Amino acid sequence: MAALIVSAVSLLFPLTAVADTGSIRIGIVVMHGKGGAPTKHVSELASSLEGQGFLVANLDMPWSGRRDYDVDVGAAEREVESALSSLRDKGAKKLFVAGHSQGGLFAVYFGGRHLLDGVVAIAPGGNAGSPIFREKLGESVDLARKLVSEGKGDEKTHLTDFESGKGSYPIITTPAVYLSWFDPEGAMNQTKALRSLNPALPVLLIVPTGDYPGLLRVKQQVFDALPRNPRTRLYEPNSSHLNAPSASIREIVEWTTAVASAP
Repeated sequence: MAALIVSAVSLLFPLTAVADTGSIRIGIVVMHGKGGAPTKHVSELASSLEGQGFLVANLDMPWSGRRDYDVDVGAAEREVESALSSLRDKGAKKLFVAGHSQGGLFAVYFGGRHLLDGVVAIAPGGNAGSPIFREKLGESVDLARKLVSEGKGDEKTHLTDFESGKGSYPIITTPAVYLSWFDPEGAMNQTKALRSLNPALPVLLIVPTGDYPGLLRVKQQVFDALPRNPRTRLYEPNSSHLNAPSASIREIVEWTTAVASAP
């Protein structure tokens, strides 16, 4: 019934009305995809949320095209923690993280380790534990392990990244940092990240109808792996992988508002 009311209101009033939760201010950290930037595929989402009354932190994450994995997973967590703390200081009472592609998987990982009110995973990708990642990056992971064992873990070197729409490509980072992101059994193992979620944490999983074939194949598997929560849901916009954040703005506004307003 609450969802029907929100939908009806959104037809009669601007989206700002949907985001109005009385005295509750919603804070949300937005994270772009692999090789991306805050100014690319998540920019419309971030600016729309901000324009509708949300407190927003649109971050440049370590996997951006500019940063090239300059810090490890732990440091990335601290960056998001700092952003959430800043949003809280500005008056946010309910806190969410939203990520696109690799940012979506990192949002799930982060949600399994920190107290939040909800997670929005938009076309999550970058599963280091998947067969394709093991195949494409296995040689680079082995090299990074070898260099670490030789005491060269902090020396930058040429390694390899992989992205479904781009294929394999070179990156320059330290072996130690590389392993924190690409160890098949590490932080970006999607199965482990999903299992770490608390059932009390609702998740909005967004998988566009035009997503990459590999991500579409595991869509139901990923959703089924989410802990059962009455507010967890799967949303499938008619969109491509890259346009999924923009295509999901209304759904994200309505879902986060409903979650934030719930008793």
